[in-house]
Amino acid sequence: MNNKRQKSLKLGMGLILAVFIVGLLFASYTSAVASDMGQVQGLVDKAWVTFKDFMRDPNYSWLQENLNQAKAVLIFPQVLKGGFIWGGSGGTGVLVVRDGKTCDWSQPAFYTIGSVTFGLQIGGESTEVVMIAMTQKAVDSLLTSSFKLGGDTSVAVGPVGGGVKANADVPNVMADFISFAKSKGLYAGMNLEGSVVGVRDSLNQAYYGKDVRPVDILVKKDVSNHGSAELRAALKRAAGISCS
Repeated sequence: MNNKRQKSLKLGMGLILAVFIVGLLFASYTSAVASDMGQVQGLVDKAWVTFKDFMRDPNYSWLQENLNQAKAVLIFPQVLKGGFIWGGSGGTGVLVVRDGKTCDWSQPAFYTIGSVTFGLQIGGESTEVVMIAMTQKAVDSLLTSSFKLGGDTSVAVGPVGGGVKANADVPNVMADFISFAKSKGLYAGMNLEGSVVGVRDSLNQAYYGKDVRPVDILVKKDVSNHGSAELRAALKRAAGISCS
């Protein structure tokens, strides 16, 4: 009898220990997921702040006046020269795509940009970048895993300056992507040609809680996160209610 009791006691203790270990692992996993979610939501919030800064800056009047022509917008709150953000060289940002029928903006998908060549106007280490996709070709390229700016698609630096809007000497900018950048609140010359834009699958998974592709987020609209509401609302206000 004593042997049976000892065996039962050991078995019970083993089960309790196993449940305890599983609980610890689950708690650790939950904590890690919450931490990842916090980081990714922080990126969305920073993208919202960056976008608002560009919309308030009179030097980016061309961007403000032509945003309603954009099919999509890429926002990189921080691009570091020779830096690393969450393992990605260059910078990490979000992409939102505009619905041509409703004028609503999609949930964000996460991307990196790398191998950036900086201009000499500012020479800052950290730069904010906003890129607008002007063609369907540009949008289609963003639905692939990665592509090279200037190779697969054309990219041009957008007009900058307070008098751009009324300046007849400013030519029409014709490219798949048009980019704008500033460092420490000032215009930063940046040549994005040759840079590689790629999908950050891990961040998309962290933000939506499951494996998703850009097409699931941007086209099929299979997932959503309320944390993007302010960014999407700001885009809709800035672009206006008329779809082109």
